[in-house]
Amino acid sequence: MKLFLKGDKCFTRCVLEKRGTPPGMARPQRGKMSEYAVRLREKQKLRRMVSMTERPFEHLFRKASKATGKTGEALLQYLEFRLDNIVRRLGFCMSLKTARQMVLHGHVRVNGQVLNIPSFGLKPGDHVSLDPALKENLAVKLGLEAADKKGIRPSFLEFNAQELTGKLLRMPAREEISFPVQEQLVVEYYSK
Repeated sequence: MKLFLKGDKCFTRCVLEKRGTPPGMARPQRGKMSEYAVRLREKQKLRRMVSMTERPFEHLFRKASKATGKTGEALLQYLEFRLDNIVRRLGFCMSLKTARQMVLHGHVRVNGQVLNIPSFGLKPGDHVSLDPALKENLAVKLGLEAADKKGIRPSFLEFNAQELTGKLLRMPAREEISFPVQEQLVVEYYSK
């Protein structure tokens, strides 16, 4: 399955479309996957989409299980509100990896302060802005152009193109979350 880890390359020249078999396998898997394998695969897919290691992912799941409401939706909301993901969803860059690098290099401000922690959890009402010096950066130009062309900015984010800023308006609904996973399988995996 495509995880869209490489930005625009996943739409144009994806290796999964060129190969007839899954990567690393000479022939398709025989038999049916076990219930445990299905849940593990879904958890690993989500974990790789957000580029997290196991420990922080488990910690975030425990935090989501203590939150009110559905655990799976809370987990996805926490993942959606990470700073690197918001930078990607605003269209400042094409992929999560590039967004993470921008944050680590100190090019992103949250509520006027430079923040270099990609896993920082934002809240509704927070303002995210990009360093004005990056307005001429090629990666930023490509990201903004692709976001405008595809119209991928969600409705829970407000974007200002002239100032390169964005604002989180509210918590996203499940339909607006960008991770194509079955969160119930992830919850079942951790509740084994």
